[in-house]
Amino acid sequence: MTRDYRRFLRPEELSRISRLEVRARSVVEGFLSGMHRSPYFGQSVEFAQHREYVAGDDTRHIDWKVWSKTDKYYIKQFEEETNLRTWLLVDLSESMLFGSGAMTKYEYGCTVAAALSYLLLRQQDSVGMVSFDDDIRQIVPSRSKQNHLHSLLAAMDAKDPKEKTDIHNVLATVAEKESRKGMVVLISDLFVDRESLFHGLKMLRHRGHDVMIFHIMDDEELDFSYSGTTKFEGMEEMDDLVCDPRALREGYVEAVNEFMDEIRGYCARTMVDYQTIRTSEHLDAALAHYLNHRIGMRQSVRN
Repeated sequence: MTRDYRRFLRPEELSRISRLEVRARSVVEGFLSGMHRSPYFGQSVEFAQHREYVAGDDTRHIDWKVWSKTDKYYIKQFEEETNLRTWLLVDLSESMLFGSGAMTKYEYGCTVAAALSYLLLRQQDSVGMVSFDDDIRQIVPSRSKQNHLHSLLAAMDAKDPKEKTDIHNVLATVAEKESRKGMVVLISDLFVDRESLFHGLKMLRHRGHDVMIFHIMDDEELDFSYSGTTKFEGMEEMDDLVCDPRALREGYVEAVNEFMDEIRGYCARTMVDYQTIRTSEHLDAALAHYLNHRIGMRQSVRN
């Protein structure tokens, strides 16, 4: 039976978030159309330089004269007033299937991605998406047209989450393929190897990208309020476990806090925006708090 991918973008949520604006904290390539002259490059009237062609570039801007001399593809670049270019990285690994409330982490994460896509496209910014588990499962090229939202939503609902997460491969691929500076938004429960995560984030920041992380967690993963003998089913190749959760709660909560503090600390040191979101939170409230926080931080940097 075909599922309705539009469940990720409910009308009642759209009505509450439609007044928000997604703003980059620092001046990156493509910050909101018409607000300033880009310090980087686009395709306008004043030629600036060449750069090597990468998959997804508009072939109309290939310099064929250069190709005839070098047998290599180069794109003509021009200074312009340019829009924000954003890549959404959506975790579809098996651990994202967990959910103790109305929505699983996978469903909530896709809803976050859908809402951000809607806001960015409404601002005439371009949005691309990478869905992944142990490998990149699908890449939706970056576009700025309103009807592009259909492609983004459909890609999120292509298959059920499965397998483990190879976060380093995903972040490295985006860093290598995306030569233009822009915004990269990672939506995940971050149940990954932390050294691989940090190395991947470092590559993105080194390339000049503005990086945001939405750390999606279920209430029970944070509070661990289970009682009585409970069987926990293993995900991502972990074994099942039968235990008394009350005997484990103190150590579990301490370990989770250490895990989150380590990630939060690294992000603070490397200028990566980090936000934990519980799946029980109303999406509009979570986004309003986070995006307004980014606007305030950007204004502080400018002052």
